[in-house]
Amino acid sequence: MGSYLTHLAVLAFLVSLVVQIQALSPTYTACQLQKDAGTSPLNGCPAGTLYVSPTDSRAGFKTVQSAIQSLPETGEAVILIGEGEYFELVNVARSAPLTLLGQLDPSTAYEAGGNASQRNLVHIWNNLYVKSGMNDLDTPTLTVAPASGEMFGSIDFRAYNIDFENRAANYAISQALVTAISYANASFYGCTFASYQDTWYTGANAHTYVVDSIIYGQTDYLFGFGMAWFQNVILANRACGGGLTAWQGAAGTKNGAYIADSKIIRSPDANATTVTHSGCSLGRPWNTLAVTVYLRTYMDESIRPAGFTPWSGKSSIPDTTYYAEYDSSGPGGSTSARAAQDHILTSTQAASFTLENVFGGTPGWIDFDYQL
Repeated sequence: MGSYLTHLAVLAFLVSLVVQIQALSPTYTACQLQKDAGTSPLNGCPAGTLYVSPTDSRAGFKTVQSAIQSLPETGEAVILIGEGEYFELVNVARSAPLTLLGQLDPSTAYEAGGNASQRNLVHIWNNLYVKSGMNDLDTPTLTVAPASGEMFGSIDFRAYNIDFENRAANYAISQALVTAISYANASFYGCTFASYQDTWYTGANAHTYVVDSIIYGQTDYLFGFGMAWFQNVILANRACGGGLTAWQGAAGTKNGAYIADSKIIRSPDANATTVTHSGCSLGRPWNTLAVTVYLRTYMDESIRPAGFTPWSGKSSIPDTTYYAEYDSSGPGGSTSARAAQDHILTSTQAASFTLENVFGGTPGWIDFDYQL
């Protein structure tokens, strides 16, 4: 993955954990698999699919953003992105459905190491971080949000098998976002998201779903105030700072971060001298109504015994937050010394935390055919 990940080391580490990140999309796999030189790269793709490649002369576009900008305002659209490094900012403002597909190598696409670990051939990255006069939303590699004057952005944005990165530095230089999703519905399959501080942002009135993916970070690397569900993901601690999550809740909503059937590990690309043992917090409250729930999640030695931690400068976690765990496992999964505000759920209580209950129904913008 870009400049900072040693691919073979990551793959070997994930395989040693028996991490199964290996699903593919039955709808799009035929389109995603690379073809021989005599076959159109769009063979097997939905009609009208656009093709992007920095090197293939058959492509209609050399950058992802130029392909997006060519789309009409209405109608479903699919873009196949060819193998390569894309140094650009991707901004999706159209409200109509859009799917981005990362090309895959047929010789490795079905290996049991994980699409999101080694198999992704498409790397979209930038290196912006917050400096004087900037804010968080000036820095994301990928933004999905409405155009100026519009109330809501994409009703159905999807991305498959793409690595999104912010390569501002190989440490927490400042806020350096990878994604910013606001006033939109967005889902991601077999992707990676890599930065150090504020990697992932689910903003106002946003609904996001991430499955079969890896998220790298250090400080508050899942943050926001929308509704975010992370299913079968790996949260890779490059170092410890703030919390894994930093969320703002809102009265009368279920806005929060929900992490299910996942793993929290020390990142294989963490600096060898970086101490993470018992140093990383499961989350800290960005406001007094913060919500974070972990369900059936493996936690390695990097997790602090207390689990959650107060915001910087505060002495305690507000009792109005909602932090919860169910069936945590691993060396960091012991709940015996957790913060008082952490609700340790029974199986009956945990049964109410389903994707359908959180989102208020079965979202039509999620690809449930992508099976693990």
